[in-house]
Amino acid sequence: MKMRSISPCLAVFIISFSPFAFAKNNATNPDSDKPLEIVADDSLEWHRNELYFKAKKNVRAKQGGTTLFSDILIAKYRKSKKSNIDIYIIKAVGNVQIISAKSKAYGDKAVYSVDKGLAVLTGNNLRLVSEDQIVTARDKFLYWTADGRLEAVGHALAMREGDRIEADKLTAVFVEDEKSGKRVLKTLEAFGNVIITTPEEVLTGDRAKYEANENIAQIFDNVKITKGPNILEGARAQVNLKTNVSKIFGSKEGDGYSGRVKGVFYPKATDRP
Repeated sequence: MKMRSISPCLAVFIISFSPFAFAKNNATNPDSDKPLEIVADDSLEWHRNELYFKAKKNVRAKQGGTTLFSDILIAKYRKSKKSNIDIYIIKAVGNVQIISAKSKAYGDKAVYSVDKGLAVLTGNNLRLVSEDQIVTARDKFLYWTADGRLEAVGHALAMREGDRIEADKLTAVFVEDEKSGKRVLKTLEAFGNVIITTPEEVLTGDRAKYEANENIAQIFDNVKITKGPNILEGARAQVNLKTNVSKIFGSKEGDGYSGRVKGVFYPKATDRP
């Protein structure tokens, strides 16, 4: 069944019972009881037998401080004790944008499970843009809204203030800043083929962890620090991104590694390849 508003090019529908603000429907989500407004240029379809709504063309879905844009949106609902319209799955297709707390996420498709508090974004040019960083991935983004945790999978890359962290997978944890009320990065972990690039050097290893408060990155296993032709190798490294001071450590007994820290330096670096 199609529903069109009086305006010839605008379809609007407000659902007052369903959570959408990319957080679970509980007391921790201040927007969970606010109405969900869906606006579309073409139409809104209410499929009563199959229990879903479908919006087409330049769709905008907004609840509280979160807005989703897409070409097509499907909102599946179920009947519960509290409401006859309890939306539990939201699917968005085509030119997807999710805007919340001054962060923007982009993808071709998005599926949000209200019960799990999990949003999955897929497609080309996946990226998350905030005031101080950009995160991209090849395969998918997974965002656990209740925990404020983001997982970028497949050639993932995070860029912040001139520094880069690349890996097969990146996991970021966000917390609410007490002063601004915005979600800011707390920790960032990297797994597999890790490359950290700073203005001064390049670090590689198998695993890394970045602490945003201290602006310190640690890298583990098969560690190598390269500055021009100069190379340092060890079992673990620590980089202070505020001071640009790097430390590299040898293995300890029980680490499963052998050998000490090694450095190879070229006094006349310009004469070396």
